[in-house]
Amino acid sequence: MNGALGYGFSSLAVPLAVLFFPNKVINPAFVIVELLVNSAMLVYERSHLRKAIPRTIPVIISLLPGVVMGSFLLTIVNGQYVKIFLYVFMLPLILSQAAGLRKPIKSELAFKLPFGVGLGLCYSLTTISGPPLALFWNNQGLAKNEFRAALAQVRFAETVYTGLAYLILGLYNPTSTQLTWILFIPMLVGLPIGAFSVKRLDVPTFRRICMSFDAWIVGYGLSSILANYWLGTSAYLILTAVIIIDVILLYYFFTRQRKTAQT
Repeated sequence: MNGALGYGFSSLAVPLAVLFFPNKVINPAFVIVELLVNSAMLVYERSHLRKAIPRTIPVIISLLPGVVMGSFLLTIVNGQYVKIFLYVFMLPLILSQAAGLRKPIKSELAFKLPFGVGLGLCYSLTTISGPPLALFWNNQGLAKNEFRAALAQVRFAETVYTGLAYLILGLYNPTSTQLTWILFIPMLVGLPIGAFSVKRLDVPTFRRICMSFDAWIVGYGLSSILANYWLGTSAYLILTAVIIIDVILLYYFFTRQRKTAQT
């Protein structure tokens, strides 16, 4: 997915991984892998980087204080609360993307500074930034190549900042190192396949299917945590609601796709 769309690795993998490992273990591994992935995406989109830079610089600068705050919080906050934050944060963003919601922001520069701080905090705490970034750049109407270049620049910056913050705070450990290699090898295979396939895929359909997978996993993760600690089996009503909403959105998506193909 990352090779085809320019984002999506953490968005799909982290909600699954946190079902088995705490964020303190998986985050350092994901940051290292994403640093390599985002470096490759920068190289791949190098011909479009200059055009995107003026729009990404404010976000890149404002990422730093958010990364510092998020990295520190990761060391002191209970792991279960981090997971709940991850799922609650992601779910509305995924469903908003799935619904195709767009509301262009007129005061883009004024919005980018607090957006960058929040993005840095979220990424350093969860290693996920793809959904809010994609939603923001889509709202602003970036062309496909400029969109991918902007994503690559911001995501490269956030992985560098976060990797250094984790190093200073001593968050790297033998388990995360082993997990890095487990993640890196399939990513190394998948990136060129995705980059090669993007010209042959129906990208909107592929992206939409990935969103459905993501929404169901996030819905399950949130339900399972709330069921174990607070709400019991009634928590799975959240997963049921997510599935119903997503199925309805899928129906409208494919209906629109069919009408577009016929015109």
